[in-house]
Amino acid sequence: MIKTDEDALVCDLAETYHIFDYRQLPLVKVAVFAYGLPDKSRIKLKLNNLKVDLDTLLLATAVDRLSLLVWSKTVDGQKGRRQPKSLAQLLQTTEVDRQKLSFASGQEYEAVRARLIQGGGK
Repeated sequence: MIKTDEDALVCDLAETYHIFDYRQLPLVKVAVFAYGLPDKSRIKLKLNNLKVDLDTLLLATAVDRLSLLVWSKTVDGQKGRRQPKSLAQLLQTTEVDRQKLSFASGQEYEAVRARLIQGGGK
């Protein structure tokens, strides 16, 4: 966790346990505290490669389903146009995913691909 994002771990330990300097504690005790952090904590979200916690994602999905139901009863919905955007999808994708990427050459594509692979999709 420290190697992944020490700042996130420090924030989570301070917020959850009021531990402001984890280096003063034995390593085993810090490991126990880190393991006990809630799934909503910054570090656990980052380790699981999630943008938001499960509760937020479920609420966004519920809003999406409700908006689709309402939209389906409108004139636009019956004609299949102007469908509402998915909040859950917006919460899960990164800025790079949202961009419509186009490339002028094969070299430009390969350069962007290499950068994304090396940076872990960031």
